Amino acid sequence: EQPDNGVLNYPKRACQFNRTQLGNCSGIGDPTHYGYSTGQPCVFIKMNRVINFYAGANQSMNVTCAGKRPHHHRNKGKLIPEDGRDEDAENLGNFVMFPANGNIDLMYFPYYGKKFHVNYTQPLVAVKFLNVTPNVEVNVECRINAANIATDDERDKFAGRVAFKLRINKT
Repeated sequence: EQPDNGVLNYPKRACQFNRTQLGNCSGIGDPTHYGYSTGQPCVFIKMNRVINFYAGANQSMNVTCAGKRPHHHRNKGKLIPEDGRDEDAENLGNFVMFPANGNIDLMYFPYYGKKFHVNYTQPLVAVKFLNVTPNVEVNVECRINAANIATDDERDKFAGRVAFKLRINKT
């Protein structure tokens, strides 16, 4: 929680997110429509507004994405794709993130609700996929990583993460 320094009515602040940090995915002066017209789409990852969420002092937050096959089996405690290799990771190809490395700056937290943050915009991470194998459906999973975000909860398998399918059609 952000300290109030013992001063009554001390304004609780979190910085406003500026979309210029999204680089080639900001949409500013972008004739490619966020990369979709060139087959290099930008996908935006955001964290829901959680009142009073704070990652902690000197903690970092970032987003990671990877190809993810939906069916795996265990071999000596390790998840192995059914066919022995991770085809989705290969088909996903390269991607870049904005801001760099998918970092989410802590200056955007905590969020205190609409009453205190009327014009609050939660930070985004843009993932620009550069060379997805065309005409193939690829399973992608992105996670928000922070010390106090549980992403492996069996009761809520999508806590701190999102899974989606990506397909770039080319003729």
